[in-house]
Amino acid sequence: MSKRDDLIAKYADDLQTKCNMTPDMALLTKVTIGCGPAIYNEDSSTVAGSDPSELETVKNNFLIKKLGLEDSPKLMEAIDAVLDTYGRSNRNKHRAVIYYMLVKHFGKEAVYS
Repeated sequence: MSKRDDLIAKYADDLQTKCNMTPDMALLTKVTIGCGPAIYNEDSSTVAGSDPSELETVKNNFLIKKLGLEDSPKLMEAIDAVLDTYGRSNRNKHRAVIYYMLVKHFGKEAVYS
């Protein structure tokens, strides 16, 4: 298995064990690939859930630019909901998992089709 395949398996496990979700593996793979080389860097592969500037980056670069959503308070509410589902005390919140849950939350799977 490639390093990316190993990471996708780890993300799927997080979705199952920490988020109580059964992942759509095809979508999870596409979201992971969409993260680009960030998944291989220890710092950029995770999201600091307690850092407001990091959450703004997720909102602006992913939700608005990538998913094409309009800026509104609902975006930050969705990020907060996803972080709650993932577990705020969970130290390693993987970017691909958070992005996957946001795609599902907003029903934007078509962006990755």
